[in-house]
Amino acid sequence: MSSSIKKMAEKVTLLSFWPSMFCVFALEEKGLSYEYREDLPNKTPLLTEMNSIHKKIPILIHNGKPICESLIIVEYIDDVWSDRAQLLPSDPYEKAQARFWADFVDKKVYGAGGKITWHRYKHEAAEGKKELIENLKVLEGVLGDKSYFGGETFGYLDIALLGFYMWFPAYETFGSFSIEAECPKLIAWGRRCSQRESVSKCLAEPNKMVDVVVRFRRMFGLK
Repeated sequence: MSSSIKKMAEKVTLLSFWPSMFCVFALEEKGLSYEYREDLPNKTPLLTEMNSIHKKIPILIHNGKPICESLIIVEYIDDVWSDRAQLLPSDPYEKAQARFWADFVDKKVYGAGGKITWHRYKHEAAEGKKELIENLKVLEGVLGDKSYFGGETFGYLDIALLGFYMWFPAYETFGSFSIEAECPKLIAWGRRCSQRESVSKCLAEPNKMVDVVVRFRRMFGLK
């Protein structure tokens, strides 16, 4: 059986939740066929079986085998389906740089954004806002005047930040500030990415992201 026929026969399932689209962006960019299942807020038996350690999404199930954690899944997708739309650079140094900055996004942007959206006290939101702006300015410097973080090629680091770009309206609403006023090049980058079919079909409406934060804040007892 040829490799192309084998890949056509492969079964790919993604357990996720619509505010977390990292893996979906990668699957769509590769043009892959997959089954998508929403798995929050109720954790299904399949989720706990496939991620028995952390019991959280996202989980990519490839031919019955689970792969967990967003960026690890994106790298896995890029490795397995390497014959189409390469996401990570082939150059070892450039690949290491992409991984470094994706880790920066995963730790710094996620952490600061969480202080804004899930704050209990106003000073926590103010602290998160300050940290987020600082971190986004760093990333804006990395982007420079390029179309994408990889130059003219959309890739891994773009996907890593796009997962949080979806949350920008919520950060702005609950932090009372404008990201575009602080980081105009980054917003222009986000709009450019949003024009890609693999991204536009997955992005939520801005108000929907704000609404989900409102709903979860109520669930968590946050005013």
